[in-house]
Amino acid sequence: MAFDEYMAEIGILMGQITDQPEDDREVLMRLHTIISTLRAEGLPVPDDLKQLEANLEERFGETPAGTSS
Repeated sequence: MAFDEYMAEIGILMGQITDQPEDDREVLMRLHTIISTLRAEGLPVPDDLKQLEANLEERFGETPAGTSS
């Protein structure tokens, strides 16, 4: 998948956080997956996404199993 496609998917996730805040944990898990994929493919992870990921981890006090920041 191209970098722009990942960014579009993240944009959809951000809309879900706004529209369905009760699903924040699911969004965090999906965000981790996308960021891990970006890293695995050698694509850059924008600083604002790293910060969002850290903020969500802080909010929930956890990192989904099998992922790393």
